[in-house]
Amino acid sequence: MAVSDVVGHQARAQLLFGLRVATALVGAVVVGGLGLGNLVRRWESHDLPLAQVAAFAVLAAVIAVEAVLLARRRSWGRWGPLAVAAVLAAFALATVTLPEGRTASAVDWAFGAANWVGLVVLLERPLWTVVAFLAAHESIALVNLLLVADVDKGDLARLATGSVNVIGFPLCVAVVASVLHRLGAEAAAACAVVERVRTADAVAAESHRRRQQRFAELSAGTIPLLAGLADGSLSPEDAAVQRRSAIEAARVRRLCAETDVVTNPLLHELRHCADIADRKGVVVELEARGHWPTPPVAVRRDLTDAALTALATAGSWARVTVVGDDDLVSVNVVADCDDVVPPRPSTPGVRVELLGHGTTTWVEATWQPTA
Repeated sequence: MAVSDVVGHQARAQLLFGLRVATALVGAVVVGGLGLGNLVRRWESHDLPLAQVAAFAVLAAVIAVEAVLLARRRSWGRWGPLAVAAVLAAFALATVTLPEGRTASAVDWAFGAANWVGLVVLLERPLWTVVAFLAAHESIALVNLLLVADVDKGDLARLATGSVNVIGFPLCVAVVASVLHRLGAEAAAACAVVERVRTADAVAAESHRRRQQRFAELSAGTIPLLAGLADGSLSPEDAAVQRRSAIEAARVRRLCAETDVVTNPLLHELRHCADIADRKGVVVELEARGHWPTPPVAVRRDLTDAALTALATAGSWARVTVVGDDDLVSVNVVADCDDVVPPRPSTPGVRVELLGHGTTTWVEATWQPTA
């Protein structure tokens, strides 16, 4: 998971957790305080009081489970629909067992309690689920009232008046939760943008620092060479000067190749080193066998330094062979050159061997990835 996704998830969780706690407290007060109080005070008015007790027990159980989930910082998950169904079933039981014509009255304690309990379960879900639940809640009360034969305008007015609070307040809380969801998503998107910008800046700064360091390393060889050619102390006709120029040119080409995004950086940089010899008319053969892990930049420089030294001083032909696996990477160069002095490796895991026979020189640089 990306850092921005984690930050966005944490932001949404923090924003919603406080709202969940507040909603659960309201639900507990409404059910355990107002609802239970009305049920106890009007116990004698109910024809089936045990059915009312069963409905109250279901709503109280849902509130209790929500308290446990909040303590453990968890959500309802796949149990949410089942809990909502239980809330609607409990409300329906409490409603149909009311005395005739008492829907949305003081006796109907569940009318203003079940709505908050359902909201507690659905608070982290999309807004339309809360709207659907409140619509189902209102439909149960309306259908039960219409089933009463002698329903009058006063009963309908009482239901409409009570529905303003029963639907309005939970719906406002659900809208706030939806806004918090959107704000969390926007916060995640903003964090993603900031993260990308910071990453790009860090990469650019590090790339610039490494390039400056590499140019400083090259300047130790190239600047004296260019200064000597400029002031005439070095002659372009001198074979040693030509060899130094070819070596430094190959290193500059390799520096440029190090920033390229390729599947095999070692071969890519060797091709650029061989290009300098090719421009001099040297026939270069490059062959690769096996598969090996990508060496770090410092290791690739040591492996290619030995090769480019031989390639830059080759007279007419050179053969470069790269062989590797998970345990060993070897760069071999055979060329018609002499007086080759490759630089000493700067990394401990690289070894360079040199063998000359007449005008033919063999140079091998090896690296052990597991060392």
